Amino acid sequence: MVDTGSSVLTVAQMVAAEQAVFDTGVSVDALMLRAGQAAGEMVWRIGGVVPTLILCGPGNNGGDGYVIAEFLQDKGVPVTVAAMTEPRTDAARNARARYKGDVIALADAVPKAQLVDCLFGSGLARAIDDAVWSKFVGLVTASRRSFAVDLPSGADADRAVWLNDPLPFDHVLALGAYKYAHLLEPVASDCRSLSLIDIGVAAQHGAATRIAKPVIVLPDAQSHKYRRGLVVVLAGAMPGAALLAARAAQGAGAGYVKIIGAGDATAQLPADIVWVRADDADTVGEALSDPRIGAVLAGPGLGRDSRSEALVDAALGCCHPLVLDADALHLIGARRQKVATRAAPVLLTPHHGEFEAMAEAAGDMATAPNKALRAVALAAAFNACVLYKGADSVIAAPDGRVIIADRRCAWLSVAGTGDVLAGCIATRLANHGQTLHALAEAVWLQDRAARNAGPAFTAWQLAQALPLAVESCLER
Repeated sequence: MVDTGSSVLTVAQMVAAEQAVFDTGVSVDALMLRAGQAAGEMVWRIGGVVPTLILCGPGNNGGDGYVIAEFLQDKGVPVTVAAMTEPRTDAARNARARYKGDVIALADAVPKAQLVDCLFGSGLARAIDDAVWSKFVGLVTASRRSFAVDLPSGADADRAVWLNDPLPFDHVLALGAYKYAHLLEPVASDCRSLSLIDIGVAAQHGAATRIAKPVIVLPDAQSHKYRRGLVVVLAGAMPGAALLAARAAQGAGAGYVKIIGAGDATAQLPADIVWVRADDADTVGEALSDPRIGAVLAGPGLGRDSRSEALVDAALGCCHPLVLDADALHLIGARRQKVATRAAPVLLTPHHGEFEAMAEAAGDMATAPNKALRAVALAAAFNACVLYKGADSVIAAPDGRVIIADRRCAWLSVAGTGDVLAGCIATRLANHGQTLHALAEAVWLQDRAARNAGPAFTAWQLAQALPLAVESCLER
């Protein structure tokens, strides 16, 4: 089970969350003071007493900057505040009045060792003026350490894109909740170190969440191989991929793993993986009728010929939870209705190209502003849980639930790692049957296994690293 991570809010959801705080009697000024002091504490702990330039914009993000300046000044930090304009909100004007230091114009600012960006934050919806942007970029790049409060100026919080050119920041301090741009590419990579600053806003019902470390329950005295999960992998044109997925399924904690394929490959298999020979669709269907099966995986090395289509049809026709990966995803566009009306759950695991092929087949997907909401739209179109893979992996359910796994290990850019992930997903699904959590657990475990394996590994070695990742998550 993956614990609910920190909320990820849209700008509108964040406004509503702050309004809920105001409704309890907390003033805008008090919330700004809380946010600015907490952010200032983080800047001081990381940066210490070094000359610091704080850039303040006209809105409440600029108001946070004046509070940070006051806090750092009280700690003995040499502070320079540069303002783009005079404050334009009451709370920001009040924060400016409380700050007793000098304020210079942004145009007159010179670089300091440390910079704090409080120009625009997460409310920005259009590109920053060229003259302001050029000055801003020069100050940021000339600093030895840069902070952005809430979100780097120039980024769109909801769409998770840069409105101006990309500009990396050393530390980004998310106020109250993460925003989509903190976790989704291409902006996420430019938020090099990301910290969440608690300002007392409550999590929003229905909000997306950031992935958290899973809790995996230890087998008990009543456990046996079927209770821990019988995983079946369908082998196609490249049975080596199916074997890789099967080995990963074992590493992720499956009690029993079988591969169903044509011909006799017993001699090529490890002794602890069972080969079930099924040379046509009818015998595959018969093999899949075993009521003890916990999950079926189809796709790794499947191929896209007529036999592959027959295997996908057989998988869709069985009564077990189903994971569709790789080649299988290219074959389900014409079978969308079968997927959507299936009684047992379906999990789809596309990378970008596979996602686009399915989205084209779905046809009626509404335009969504970012990757996470596109994943939700595809999940609704197929009535299936979706893992939209990438450096920022998004897990989405048809009912709108979203989990974002950001900053994925770059070492996973190796052939076969998708097969390992698919096998891991099948095991977690067979173990407890909870679709969204099965995807999140597998994504977290694969990432941890990659980090444990080191910067150079094969997919086979990644599968072998899964047991240690699982052990780190055991409930004790």
